[in-house]
Amino acid sequence: MKRSARLRMRAASAVCGTVAVIAMAAPNATAADTPEGKALVVIGDSFSANGRILDLLNSGGDPDCKHVPTSWPLQLTQRLGLSDNDVENTSCQGGSIDTSGWTLAHQVKRAMSDGALGTRTRAVTIQLGMNDAWGTDNPVALSRAFSCLTDLINGCGPEAAAQGRAPDPDTITGRAYADRVRQAVVYLRYYAPNARIVFVGYPEIHSPGGDSACAGILGVDVVQPRAGAITGFLDRIDTAQRAAAALLNADFLDARAVTAGHGACAADAWVDGAFDPRVEPLGFPWHPTARGDSALAIALQQLITQG
Repeated sequence: MKRSARLRMRAASAVCGTVAVIAMAAPNATAADTPEGKALVVIGDSFSANGRILDLLNSGGDPDCKHVPTSWPLQLTQRLGLSDNDVENTSCQGGSIDTSGWTLAHQVKRAMSDGALGTRTRAVTIQLGMNDAWGTDNPVALSRAFSCLTDLINGCGPEAAAQGRAPDPDTITGRAYADRVRQAVVYLRYYAPNARIVFVGYPEIHSPGGDSACAGILGVDVVQPRAGAITGFLDRIDTAQRAAAALLNADFLDARAVTAGHGACAADAWVDGAFDPRVEPLGFPWHPTARGDSALAIALQQLITQG
């Protein structure tokens, strides 16, 4: 079977899976029966929920969807002047579009069952894709690729994808991303007809287009000079989200532009390292600091409230 055919089959399978789960959540109702809902609905992974290393260690790998008080959704809630009861935050560490864990379909279903989707809903944010596997021959999610990133002997260059040690950036396209989220977007538009749907990008972790990656570990900058497979993955996720938003007539928050110059190991880094006292020692590596989350909250407030 040709590669393009396999990609189409995988995309179709992903969409069908999303439809099946969401269909179970859909009540027999018309748009007129839709509840008022909540003003803000947040759907996402750990870049929305954020987290602390000790929470993950103490929970045996399941952080129970904790939301850090400084995460951008909570900061955005405050900036918009909303009460906690007017916000539905289903984001969770390990969330994905449709690969594993707390998927997009599960999060939409939770929002619907909680009566969060309705005519009062002003915005629905979606920040997903980092934890998903891409490709058909040997799909690898980024979570499985960190051993590649830290391999200073073999490196993690473009060849790592062919070796099955890293995701294949070539399979991450706007069309593929759109196909995997389309049914959820259609569903959200039906039950929250006045909501602005915003795909939230990921913050700058490395310089876009670069081949090296860096992380602050115990106060020391550790550089992987051959990290093209990982940096390429991050670059393609960004362009895929942007393109998918255009295809589905949704908004896209360019988080990279908002956090430009503040990636890992920058003089004023807005992403955490690993037990790095120069930022937040207990924050999730490569995840936003409170300052990084604040920048996203400000940008989202401006986007949501603009005419």
